[in-house]
Parts: sequence; structure tokens; C-alpha cells
Amino acid sequence: MTTPTIAKIYTDGACSGNPGPGGWGVVIYFEDGRVQDVGGAATATTNNRMELQASIAALEAYQKSGQKAPITLYTDSEYVRNGITKWISGWKKKGWKTAAGKPVMNQDLWQTLDGLNSSTVTWKYVKGHSGDPGNERADGIAVKCAHSQSDIGSTDLAPTGDAVTVTPTTLPAATVAKEDNMTYETTPVIAAKATKVGGLASILERLRIADEIATTGYLITTQELAELVGLSSSAISDRGEEWTWRNWLISRGRKEGNQILWQLERSE
Repeated sequence: MTTPTIAKIYTDGACSGNPGPGGWGVVIYFEDGRVQDVGGAATATTNNRMELQASIAALEAYQKSGQKAPITLYTDSEYVRNGITKWISGWKKKGWKTAAGKPVMNQDLWQTLDGLNSSTVTWKYVKGHSGDPGNERADGIAVKCAHSQSDIGSTDLAPTGDAVTVTPTTLPAATVAKEDNMTYETTPVIAAKATKVGGLASILERLRIADEIATTGYLITTQELAELVGLSSSAISDRGEEWTWRNWLISRGRKEGNQILWQLERSE
């Protein structure tokens, strides 16, 4: 049986805790209208690693098909899209170091993804949980795998209308280390805990808050990040999409309306 031509692929990752049990999902759409679902799980991982793993699985499927026709890969992770299309060339020139001279986080997965990427792949960002059927379906697979801690092998090819759809499981936002499930719950966290006690105590409190934000996977706004690191909002914008502050790698997670949301990840 001849494998039909792949038209587009959607990917997503999910993680309960950061690190914690995670899952990834891939939805492959073929030009003849058929669809395949693929998913996997990891016991102790991060949301970013699951997003990367989903993209790796997608490109592995594309490569295995032997297809020469171009495809479009959709991800709701700006970390992945920007990393593979913008940041990676600089990382490689610097010997897999960031602009701040720190080792690139998740280097193993980035190197694998880089080896699979090609000029026939167009990377597109899609806003998560915005009603896009492909994104919602990939998210449902990722969440299901994260909860069950089991893989979903490639489903049999089936018309879009007849394919088995994985129903997403809704979790309390505070327990899911996934970019698009992290809304503005960080605002009361910072408001309640960033007490102005001055001196070393104030610094220690901010460091503790940063650690909590990184551990839980919350996304925070530019204004909240500025309050956390003691910089102005304009200074935050001038630093670019990825930089380090003390023990954390700070990177742009995604944009929601006029708000840029940032994520923190321990750099050591």
C-alpha cells in the first residue's frame, strides 16, 4: 500500500509539574483526507522537552515516508518555532552556548531536531487552545499520554471524520506545566509573595519566587518579569527572546493579545 502524501503536521507537548510526568502528541494530515495520531510519554520531564519531542517524532515520520514534497509543521510553542528557525544557528556557531555563554538547555533534543529539519519543512506557530482542530487534537493526545504514562502508536489511516479523536482532559491550570494552560494566575502569586522587605531578604524572596515559577511552569508577563528581576519593561524587551538571570534561563514563551508571556527554566 502506497503511503499518501503528508500535507501538514500538528505537534504539542504537555507536562504535569516541571519536571514531572509528561506526554507529546502528533497529528499527521494527508492530502487524501486521512489522519494519523501518534503520542508518547516520559516519567520525569519538562514541557519544553515534550514540545521538542513531538516535533522530533513529526519529522521522523516525514523522513520515514520518503516524501520529497514540502510540508507545514504547526506548533503552539514559540520556544520550538523560534529555536529551530532563529536561535539554533547562533547556538551552533557558539558551540551550543547561548548569547549569555551558558550551555543551551535541552541540547540533546535540539541536535536531534536539527538533524531532521530540512528546507522542505515550513514551521508555523499556532495559538494554543484557540479552536484550531489540529492543535486541539495534538493537545488531547499529549495530555492523555501524560496522564496514562503510556504511548499511543500510530493509528490506522482513516478519513478525518472517522478517525478516533482523543478527548482532552481538563486539569486545574496550576498543576499543568504547559504554556497555553498557564494564564495569568502568576499575577496573584507575585503580588502576594513579592513583599518589599528590602536588602538581602528581598533578593532571597525574589529568588524563591523565580524558583517556584520555574518549577510549576507558570508563564509571566513582561511587567511581572520586570518586577521579579528588578529591571524596567523596556530593558526586558531589549534583552531579546532568550537570556539568563542568575540561575534561570528566561525565554519568550508565546504572545497572547498584546502581552508577551515569558517562561523561566533552571539553567543549572
